[in-house]
Parts: sequence; C-alpha cells; structure tokens
Amino acid sequence: MVPNIESPSSAPVALIGAPTDVGAGVRGASMGPEALRVAGLQQALQGHDRRVLDRGNLAGPANPWQAPQRGYRHLDEVAAWNRAVHDAVHAELVQGHLPILLGGDHCLAMGSIAAVARHCRAQGRRLRVLWLDAHADFNTSALTPSGNLHGMPVACLCGFGPEALTGLAGHSPALSPAEVRQIGIRSVDPGEKRFVHAQGLEVFDMRHIDEVGMRQTMALALSGLDGDTHLHVSFDVDFLDPGIAPGVGTTVPGGPTYREAQLCMEMIADTGRLASLDVMELNPALDVRNQTALLAVDLIESLFGKSTLMRRG
Repeated sequence: MVPNIESPSSAPVALIGAPTDVGAGVRGASMGPEALRVAGLQQALQGHDRRVLDRGNLAGPANPWQAPQRGYRHLDEVAAWNRAVHDAVHAELVQGHLPILLGGDHCLAMGSIAAVARHCRAQGRRLRVLWLDAHADFNTSALTPSGNLHGMPVACLCGFGPEALTGLAGHSPALSPAEVRQIGIRSVDPGEKRFVHAQGLEVFDMRHIDEVGMRQTMALALSGLDGDTHLHVSFDVDFLDPGIAPGVGTTVPGGPTYREAQLCMEMIADTGRLASLDVMELNPALDVRNQTALLAVDLIESLFGKSTLMRRG
C-alpha cells in the first residue's frame, strides 16, 4: 500500500496550452489543448473545489514539416516552443500554482519538467517524475530511426541531447534517471532499449503490469515519497490502450484498460503529492467524437480526487 502522506495545501490550477505538433511524426496534436477544453477540463476541476486559471495558449513557430538534419527534426522550432513552456510553467510554480500543460506533442515535456526541476532545486525539494507512456522516449540523434524529438524528451532531460534542449533550466542534466519512473511502456526501439538499461532507468512495462497488476506497480513507483517531494506526472495519452483512446498519433496495442488507468490515477491522488502535470499527444484529428479527450478529462479528475465512494484514510 502507498502510505498516507499529509497533503499539501490545495493550490490554484493553471492551464497552459501548447498547440504544436512540431516534435511529432503525425500532424494533429496541435489541436489537443482545445479538445481538452471542449471536453470540459476546467469545469471538471472546478467541480473538485479547485480554483482554475486558464492562461490560454502559448505562441511559437509553425511546424515546417521538414526532414531531419543531423538526427533531429525541427530542432530550432522545438527549442523555441520548449523555452516558452519552461518560462510559463516556472512562472506558475513560483506563484504557488499547480500547472497543467495541455499538449501538443510530448517533446514539450522537456520545457515543463525542466521548469519543475529548476523550481525544486531552488526550493531544496526532491522530485519524482511519473512518465505514463507507451514509449520510453529515451532516444538520441544517434539512435532515433525518425529524428522526431517527441521520442527524445527523457534522454534530453537526463543530459543526452543538444545544449539547446538539455540546458533549458540553466542546469544540465535537469533530471537524474533515478528521479523517473516509467509506467505502461510497450514500444522501445532496439538501440534505445540498450541505452535505457545502461542508464538504469526504472521502467514498469506492460509485462510488469500484467504479471503483478497495476496496484503493486503503482505502489513501487510511488514508494519513497514524502512531504518534501514534488510529484510531476507526464501523461501521454498513448499510455492508454487504443481501444479506449484512439485519438493519438502513435497507437500501440496492449495498453492499460480503463480500470487499470483509473487505479493508476487514483493511487497518485491518494499520495496528495501531485504538484504539476502534462497531458500530451492528444490528437483530435484521429479521435472519434472527442472520446479520447473526454476520457483524458475523466482520468485527470481521478488525479484530483474523484473516486466511486468516500474512502477512509
């Protein structure tokens, strides 16, 4: 069981849209922020007694849709978007707010997590990142088969990448692999797989979840949290099985079911430590009647304490 930990004060929630698919190999994630708004994210969070500040959408360069150069697609544009994300997320953290980054593709997590890491260093706090994803996103320019930077954010945050991305927080690396727990992984490139092992990244893949269940997986992923830990969740919607969440550009069969995903979110909520969140890779162009956005909002509600019944501590 995850121990009950004294919850932090309820911080106002700041929604930050980042409407770009510049790091992805499929167009459409740029429409993700509006799909989440249409699905009622702000109203859902307000229903859990949270003050919600919608900061609108950030601005950045257009997607040039070009071939990779020196192993990276759109490096300058990705760096510009991530600087904007870093600054926006950091500004909310300094004000004591809980930022939710509405993606956009998952390359944007470089900016948001770099800002969280910078804030934690300044506050002398520990950081735990839960990476909910079908993919490890630990590629480099030498390993990537595509050059798409949405496959590289964890590696860049751990210091493996161009300085324009590894130095976003003024400190490289922004993260240690020991601060990351990856959950739901089921698609890793061959060279990337060896690199993940070499760096000691803690990965709870779908085989692990199949063997021990989501409850034990989350208990392990959340172990060691205390009142001095900032918990960041980076939620790629392709973490979910595409049978329930078709609106993503990189579907991988065999992901968590609806109930497994709900338990994952509920156990995170039980810790009371959630302090920042990314919601990434939602692609309305591939969705069916916004069902993936509605499911994402449902799961985010669980992160903020929605449950079937009132539970005793």
